[in-house]
Amino acid sequence: MLDRILKEVRSPARYAGGEWNIVKKDPRAVAVRFAMCFPDVYEVGMSHLGSKILYHEIVRRDDALCERVFCPWPDMEGALRKEGMPLFSLESKLPLRDFDVLGFTLQYELTFTNILNMLDLGRVPLLSRDRQRGDPFVIAGGPCAFNPEPLASYIDAFAIGEGEDVIHEILDVVRKAGGRQGDRDEVLISLAAIPGVYVPEFYDVQYLPDGRVGQVSPNRPGVREMVKKRLVNDLDLCDYPVRPVVPFIDVVHDRAVVEIFRGCSRGCRFCQAGAIYRPVRERGLGQITELAGRLLENTGYDEVSLTSLSSSDYSRINEAVGSLLEAHGRDKVGVSLPSLRVDAFSVALAGRVREIRRSGLTFAPEAGTQRLRDVINKNVTAEDIRLAAKAAFDSGWDTVKLYFMIGLPTETMDDVRGIADTAREILALSNGKKGRPARLTVSVSSFVPKSHTPFQWQPQDTVGAIEEKQALLRSLLRSNRIRFDWHDSRASFVEAVFARGDRRLGATLRSAWEKGARFDGWSDMFRFDAWLEAFRETGTDPSFYANRQRAYEEVLPWDHVSAGISKAWLVEENERALRGAGTPDCRWSDCSGCGVCQNTGVKPFIKYHTVEGRDVRGQDPARGED
Repeated sequence: MLDRILKEVRSPARYAGGEWNIVKKDPRAVAVRFAMCFPDVYEVGMSHLGSKILYHEIVRRDDALCERVFCPWPDMEGALRKEGMPLFSLESKLPLRDFDVLGFTLQYELTFTNILNMLDLGRVPLLSRDRQRGDPFVIAGGPCAFNPEPLASYIDAFAIGEGEDVIHEILDVVRKAGGRQGDRDEVLISLAAIPGVYVPEFYDVQYLPDGRVGQVSPNRPGVREMVKKRLVNDLDLCDYPVRPVVPFIDVVHDRAVVEIFRGCSRGCRFCQAGAIYRPVRERGLGQITELAGRLLENTGYDEVSLTSLSSSDYSRINEAVGSLLEAHGRDKVGVSLPSLRVDAFSVALAGRVREIRRSGLTFAPEAGTQRLRDVINKNVTAEDIRLAAKAAFDSGWDTVKLYFMIGLPTETMDDVRGIADTAREILALSNGKKGRPARLTVSVSSFVPKSHTPFQWQPQDTVGAIEEKQALLRSLLRSNRIRFDWHDSRASFVEAVFARGDRRLGATLRSAWEKGARFDGWSDMFRFDAWLEAFRETGTDPSFYANRQRAYEEVLPWDHVSAGISKAWLVEENERALRGAGTPDCRWSDCSGCGVCQNTGVKPFIKYHTVEGRDVRGQDPARGED
């Protein structure tokens, strides 16, 4: 049957399996079967580093298997439903219902309907309360788990924070209980006892008459009032996937990937990733070089990506790039740096890797005026942007991409016009250069307030206000040398609803899914009409979640989940934003007092050396160089 189905769908390789480096085990020979569920298409999921890391962690256990499951595209969904065939894993073609644990990655709020779709296609009861002995345990983790409430009705347990350690503790609990045949209540109680694991069933939510959350509290003894995120202390001590599965088809990031450090201390006030992955922990230079070599040997890739939230912030980035180019440059292996600072140093660094393989250059000023960059704590000046652009054009780049955000707190139309002014000024710097005229791509996203950030209390602009700003930019960026891209304001609105939502949104989510909402993050698939109808049907006012200013004293739906940052510091940062006051990066200055080091017990680790004339002291100088 599967062979016949695969002949009828657009991209059968998404579902065929059998790729290079897969780990296939006999399901009857292991105690725990884990399905790694990514609620998006294969090409996106196979590019996700976190899934590769967890896949590697699980398959190296003798008592467990891990198999991949991706959300089927509508053509495959239709074929499965027509044939009455359940959603299955790639490695062994096991139906979802035959796994002990289904582990969902929550990268983006607009994948939530896909989670329901995968459960339904896998013939797993949607609601946690409807699952019985013999049904899989459904867990979830990732950035969106830091506000788990909109999915509380569907997920048995959330893993908050980094997963390398906690995944083994979860699997140990399930194994000892006898897998999905174990007593569900006992398993959930044991899972809730694991630090960093949140079981929604064990918490009650009380609401105030005006609809705000009044209280979230445990409903049984021994359950933590506050669930604190898990962190890895030292990346050098973690096993790393040096034999990742190599897809047969092109995926979004089709290259070897080495995570050079985790966390960010720059403190952009809108950035959730910078908040939830604090503090900074660097991987040793020697290990980076070794991992890259092993990845290239085991995969056949001809490019290595040095990935992090801001790759040029790695304290030995010049040495890392130089080491890789020296070792693999003669084989025409390219090195890519997916995230760079807006400065001339980053351009010079990019110039080194460009010697092997030409690529575009991307900067993220985020805001069009210095006033607004100070509000968001971007710590980038107009002069930084000019010098970076000039360095890029002087070095021969003729394609530059600029990322901006609209709808940021305190933004005015003058700030929006500043985006166009910045683009035109950068383009003018290329005039008179030899070669073809430079071209710019100006990409503008909409601000979405996220949990655990200083802007978690701020409202999102209305759809109408965002569309007005987009229209202004379209009129100001009319040039055959400028390409203007923007995000659908309606999709960003739904994203904000779920980013700041509570568990009452579970009914809205199900209603939208039943009305055909799928792949909401894909512009050609997003159905705003289905969402509007779902909001009406469930009596939900979406603006209550997305467009409402929240008071500091209000109980937020995610207050019982801790990212390690003190709420007092977030309040202070929001107030500093309103004054336009900056907060320095604590890697190069005094501690800003966010509280993450004290609250998590994990200290920053930066290699002990001097970079760019600055003395950079690591947590443990005694470890010395690699």
